[in-house]
Amino acid sequence: MAPIRIALIGLSASAKVSWASDAHLPYLLSERGRSQYKLVALLNSSVKAAEAAKQEYNLDPSIKAYGDPQDLATDPDIDLVVVNTRVDVHFPTVEPSIHAGKAVYIEWPLTENLERALELTKGRDLSDSMIGLQGRVTPIILRIKEILAAGTIGQVYNSEIKAHGSLMQNDSLPESLTYFADRKVGGHPINIHYGHMIDYVHEVLGDWEDFDSKMQTQRPVLNVTGADGSVIGTVATDVPDFLTVHGTLRSGKADIVPGALLSVTFRGGQPFKGQPGLTWSINGSKGELVITAPGPYLMSGDSYNGPVNIHLHDHSTDQVQNLKWDWEEYQKELGIRARSVAEMYERYARWVEGGRGEVEKGYEFPRVGDAVELMKEFDKLYRQHSPQW
Repeated sequence: MAPIRIALIGLSASAKVSWASDAHLPYLLSERGRSQYKLVALLNSSVKAAEAAKQEYNLDPSIKAYGDPQDLATDPDIDLVVVNTRVDVHFPTVEPSIHAGKAVYIEWPLTENLERALELTKGRDLSDSMIGLQGRVTPIILRIKEILAAGTIGQVYNSEIKAHGSLMQNDSLPESLTYFADRKVGGHPINIHYGHMIDYVHEVLGDWEDFDSKMQTQRPVLNVTGADGSVIGTVATDVPDFLTVHGTLRSGKADIVPGALLSVTFRGGQPFKGQPGLTWSINGSKGELVITAPGPYLMSGDSYNGPVNIHLHDHSTDQVQNLKWDWEEYQKELGIRARSVAEMYERYARWVEGGRGEVEKGYEFPRVGDAVELMKEFDKLYRQHSPQW
């Protein structure tokens, strides 16, 4: 198979966040990645910025530098466009490429709100696409699905989750991320942290049959911190930092009893000192699983700066054991942030090589259509908080 030719949008020499460089570039530049993909173009806010990124990351000088999304869209030598910008920039940067019929890989959230997502996808076949909900393909989630499928805990009665944002302080934002306090931008902890978490929970247990939610803004004004960590100002926020969701699960994925309940509590900021940032229990007829981690971001990053465990309480023996899981060997050669993204690329390349037909069982990957469905769930969530949201 000829390498899939990639254009990266948002790989910047001066980016406020480093997802493109930390999560995508390491795989694409690895020997394994280069055997299946070829980075051929960058799109930034200007051609000058794209050229600066090439210099910053020592990329091949032959890589094209673009500053206009339309120019990128008309380039016939690009097979896959990968979007890593701030959420509210997703639409204007990728829409021309979608309109031109190119395959796309867009990081989650798809757009800043459901209305924009529907506008982006209306009337378009986006089966040849990926959405950055990498939690679905991360090894610990695959392991949990395997345990449930084996009947280890029997039928699932209910599940409870207590999660904390963990990646930031509960009372402040760094100056570079003050847009996290503006819900209109769409890139904030509810959409990003809770969004990734609830998606991999759905992957394991299934979607909501129905749910009710409540949100609270505990701190309407946040401190703004400079590069040295000192407070340099404040910012008002209209993004809730406490969320509870309770509802029934729809059957279809795990073996669940009718009316099985899921209860989720998500809070911004750190957990109680010494406690996990994520505690997820799945209670069954024969036993219970408890998953613990430093945070809910199981697909990457700071949620792996401590132990990430799956413990089983077998009700028949009353014994508790740690059920092992591990990264694939090729993933261990990459940084934590790149590992699940790499698996997305691996599965997509396998699908392309297989002729782009039915996805091989066991090698599924999330597509843009999945993101639209999740955004419909979020639209309902927000409207329960405020009809004007």
